[in-house]
Amino acid sequence: MEVLIAEDDAVSRRLLEVSLVRWGYQVIEAKDGIEALQVLSRENCPPIAILDWMMPGMDGIELCRRVRADQKLFSVHIILLTAKNGRGDIVEGLGAGADDYISKPFDREELRARVQVGIRLVELQRKLAERVEELSRANQLVKQLHGLLPICSYCKQIRDGKDHWQRVETYISKHSEAEFTHSICPDCYENIVKPELMQLSPLETTKK
Repeated sequence: MEVLIAEDDAVSRRLLEVSLVRWGYQVIEAKDGIEALQVLSRENCPPIAILDWMMPGMDGIELCRRVRADQKLFSVHIILLTAKNGRGDIVEGLGAGADDYISKPFDREELRARVQVGIRLVELQRKLAERVEELSRANQLVKQLHGLLPICSYCKQIRDGKDHWQRVETYISKHSEAEFTHSICPDCYENIVKPELMQLSPLETTKK
C-alpha cells in the first residue's frame, strides 16, 4: 500500500521513509504542501497521507482543508505530524480534516500503530463502497423487472427491448440473479398431465 509523506525537513522525511519501507509500504515523498496536493490530486492517489503541520507554500492544516473540500479525496486517511501538542492545536488539526495526529519527535512504534489503524479504516471504507455498488446494481436489476411487460397470452413468452420473444424464465434470469427449477403444479397435473396419462393405453402407460 502506498503512503504519502509530506515533510519539508529532509532528515525527518528520511526517517519516516526508512521506517515505512521497512514495514512494507511504498512511499511517495513531497517536500511541501503544494507538491503533496498535486500527488493527492492524481488518479489512484495514496490512501494514507502523513502531513507535517509546518510546511512552506501550504501548511498541513490548509492541505487538510483542501483535501476534505474535494469529494474524490474524502477517503484519504490523513495523519498530521506536528510538534504542536497542545489541546487547542490538536482540536484545530482534527477540525481541519485530519483523521489522526502524531507528535514530533515521533515514536516509531506509535507511528506504525497509527498507520495500521488508518489502513484498517481505508479497507473498511473500500468494502463499504463495494457493498454500496453491489446494492446499486441489485436495485437496478429490480427496476428492470418493474413496469409493464409484453407477454403472449398463449405461450407466455415475453418480448424484450429488441423485439425478441423469450421464455419467462430466460428473460428473468437474464435481468436478475434468480434461478429456476421446473416442476408441475397441482392444477396443471389435474387439468393437463392426468388427462393425457388417462388417454394412454395400458401398454403405452407401461412403456412410459
